[in-house]
Amino acid sequence: MKKLSILTTVTFISVAASSISFAAGRDYIEVVGSSTVYPFATVVAEVQIGFDGIAIANAKNGKTFDLSLKEIFLALAKEVSGTTPGQLIANPYQTWQDINPALPATDIEVIGPPPTSGTRDAFAELALEGGCKKIDWIKAINKTDKKKYKSICHTVREDGAYIEAGENDNLIVQKLERNPKALGVFGFSFLDQNSDKVKGAKIGGVDITFKSIADGSYPISRPLFFYVKNDHVGKVPGIAEFGAEFTSEAAWGDEGYLSEKGLIPLSQEQRLAFGNAMKNLTPLVLDPE
Repeated sequence: MKKLSILTTVTFISVAASSISFAAGRDYIEVVGSSTVYPFATVVAEVQIGFDGIAIANAKNGKTFDLSLKEIFLALAKEVSGTTPGQLIANPYQTWQDINPALPATDIEVIGPPPTSGTRDAFAELALEGGCKKIDWIKAINKTDKKKYKSICHTVREDGAYIEAGENDNLIVQKLERNPKALGVFGFSFLDQNSDKVKGAKIGGVDITFKSIADGSYPISRPLFFYVKNDHVGKVPGIAEFGAEFTSEAAWGDEGYLSEKGLIPLSQEQRLAFGNAMKNLTPLVLDPE
């Protein structure tokens, strides 16, 4: 979890996490980046602000990868399906070619964020679980034992194939430059900003691009949300102004400054709807699941 204190005169913010909330009892706004996309029950107002994509990338001079979600799961899960349905075994795969003969014969070595990172949470949910669901008997467990299902699908192997690099995406890029055989996991913005050093793998045949993230065709993409606690409205100075700035065309529009930081803007129609939601502090309807 990251915290950033911001003066009420703020006119600029860059998005660095999948959800944001405000704290009260002070004369400044405190922005808290959570690793969870959906809020606690006490958070009652929202606006979706855009999209982000998670890249699986390697050095420009490294092998070219096209990975399915199932191959990502098989490469990085702590346990995978054995020879018979219902059997789990310690992950035996050492090279990408062990999983698919068409993939490079290089060791599985992926550098990524730790469990405290929102990017790691999103990667587990979208990529690992997305591939896990391709195995029918594991998918079926979700109906009877959600805890076990999540444990199987989200638990990353600990034998050195996945290397935690902290929450510094720039450090991952540097490590990839030094090791062309490794892959890294980080947000699209860092891929875009370092396109002279690293390249993104295709996922299911789809390139990670501004367009493929915005239209949802890139499989490892996620919405970004902005949350305001109703308790703090009218008590913490600057919340209304901050929300108005964040949802202004100058910030989140097609040519807004947030796009320069990697935000994939919503459509104009969506921006109008969610902008009104922020302006009116429309209550959030929580999924009963």
